[in-house]
Amino acid sequence: MNNRKVIVKIPASTANLGPGFDSLGMALSLYAWIELEASEQTTFRFHGDQMQGLPRDKSNLLYKVAQLVFDEAGVSVPELAVSMYSEIPLARGLGSSASAIVGALVAANALIGNALGEDKLFQMATELEGHPDNVGASLFGGIVVSAWDGYRADYIRIEPHKKLEALVAIPAFELLTEKARHALPAQISMADAVFNVGRSSLLVAALAGGELGMIRHAMKDRLHQPYRAALIPGMTTILERAAEHGALGAALSGAGPTLIAFVDAGNPDKAGLERFLLDTLKQEGIEAETLWLPPCADGAKATVKDAGAQAGIPFMDRVKGDVIA
Repeated sequence: MNNRKVIVKIPASTANLGPGFDSLGMALSLYAWIELEASEQTTFRFHGDQMQGLPRDKSNLLYKVAQLVFDEAGVSVPELAVSMYSEIPLARGLGSSASAIVGALVAANALIGNALGEDKLFQMATELEGHPDNVGASLFGGIVVSAWDGYRADYIRIEPHKKLEALVAIPAFELLTEKARHALPAQISMADAVFNVGRSSLLVAALAGGELGMIRHAMKDRLHQPYRAALIPGMTTILERAAEHGALGAALSGAGPTLIAFVDAGNPDKAGLERFLLDTLKQEGIEAETLWLPPCADGAKATVKDAGAQAGIPFMDRVKGDVIA
């Protein structure tokens, strides 16, 4: 282990997909990279604007999650050299915290020879994140349908349809998940619960069966999006009218504020949909960035190298071939 250097590439994720609150997630082709190495002294090297302000001591989430893996496996690796670069914006609803948790779990496990199984990592990630949708997508890739009762998480992975593509509009402001959850009611009606069970079931069947035309009907939601709409001006218009501009369906990505529209890759007017999203937000005074992101079929991937052989190659040189920016 002492001569190992592990680098993990982790996809971003979108959760809920409209009606699948805390149960549906999809990996997206936007990434974070985490590198771990046993060291004589714990150090942190963060690269990129997304990393500003993160702790650079043992209170850091990456360090703490790695130690949970070591404790579970009964090994001691008290000091770590940690490097990270991320394209995933913080507090925007694209699974930045889930990618960090999954990346640290997978990297730490690879560092000690994969002592823990994949299911154990999934259980740990779910407990740390508090729900399985984002972590499942980042860990396994593709579309993940999951359920958690507070004790055990179960999941089934669906391969994304080859024609399914996603357009995200990322507003230039953060929305903490905690704040977005405070907007939700403590109780809902039986009618709304039944509505969402039906829509979520229909959506899973549409995604599993490749029935892309059914997505627009299946992505409707009454559990969380109506209550969060006030936090993201323009959101209601986008959800109601995205299909008029060629979207298969649209939703709030996770807790937001990012909005996501699913599109048939063969759609001839993708630019029109992109303009609609940007113009709708701009009318509310919100600047946003758009990205076209295919679903990512792969989950977190670890590469183990000899630390000595990698010593002269800077961290960013090893990841820059994949970086979007």
